[in-house]
Amino acid sequence: MIDTPKRFISLDAFRGLTIALMILVNTPGSWSHVYAPLRHAPWSGCTLTDLVFPFFLFIVGVAMAFSFRKFDYQLTKPAVKKIIGRMITIFVIGLLLNAFPFIRQDWDYSHFRIMGVLQRIALAYGIAALLCLWLPQKKQWYVGGGILIFYWLIMWIGGSSPEPFSLVNNFANKFDLAILGDNHVYHGYRDTANNRVAFDPEGLFSTLPAIVTAMLGYQIGSLIQSAKNQKDNLKRLLIAGGALVAAGWIWGLFFPINKPIWSSSYVLFTGGLATLFLTLCIWVIDIKGYKKLAWPFVIFGSNSIFVFAASGLWVKTIVRIKYTLNEETVNAYTYLYKTVFVPLAGNLHGSFLFALTQILMWWLILYWLDRKKIYIKI
Repeated sequence: MIDTPKRFISLDAFRGLTIALMILVNTPGSWSHVYAPLRHAPWSGCTLTDLVFPFFLFIVGVAMAFSFRKFDYQLTKPAVKKIIGRMITIFVIGLLLNAFPFIRQDWDYSHFRIMGVLQRIALAYGIAALLCLWLPQKKQWYVGGGILIFYWLIMWIGGSSPEPFSLVNNFANKFDLAILGDNHVYHGYRDTANNRVAFDPEGLFSTLPAIVTAMLGYQIGSLIQSAKNQKDNLKRLLIAGGALVAAGWIWGLFFPINKPIWSSSYVLFTGGLATLFLTLCIWVIDIKGYKKLAWPFVIFGSNSIFVFAASGLWVKTIVRIKYTLNEETVNAYTYLYKTVFVPLAGNLHGSFLFALTQILMWWLILYWLDRKKIYIKI
């Protein structure tokens, strides 16, 4: 069995790289000028951007396999209290982000979006953690597989023909609209007629398979700890990752790989890719010893929930500051992009350079926090 250190550097680096990619894809200078891989797939499919969220949930699961040592992997009262408390805290932070800046004249709480990225992380983490501590390891595979098959069947049977997995016909949306209501879900998607559609990509029902993404991470974390040595570890991870990718791709022929509905095939496909990428990190950092390469990303991973929330608040704040540019009123975000980055590199490259600058800014903030030993844990 591998004696893993208190800090699993490869996992920290993987987490930090995922956070950096999140900032890159979330803050282009202009959404009209974005490189194709840095956009989500329009519906079914999987781009680099579509890997960010499942990778983070997978990492949450792997981290659980290490952090639950202190509970001796038992569903004790302290463990339940910790899990429930963390789940509620993350969910509330997500609600506050949706509500920011809380009190303003144009705000209508009757149209408040309830779900979001942090809310999904909270629910997926909490339920997956309780299941993984409650169930024996073999039964975790059965339960996880059962959830994915159940989700597929319900989406297939409950969706409207002839395209039960489409934007307007899928069962997850029907469920969310019935439970949350039209006014409390995301309205950013458009149908073929370019009309806005009420559909939440972080909705309630599609959080069900997201739980399995975290459970897969937990299983991979357990696999790492049970390996006899690093060579055995890499072999196990390569086999597991390759098998998951293949299974997800094959299932995708029947249940398309799709992030917005978090399809079962998407769970397996992205879980496999996450496993393979973690394997690469272990090989480069732990086996080859290139720890200096990991250091910048370890900094990013040191305050992951903080930087997610803070980067979102930063954007929400500067878009409310107005400037006049060429007799047109624009927000500070657009003003900065058009007056600094477009003259430097043009529209497309300037948009990318703007996002890179955001990464650098947040890295410097996180580096300062790290130097001061300030770690905002939830």
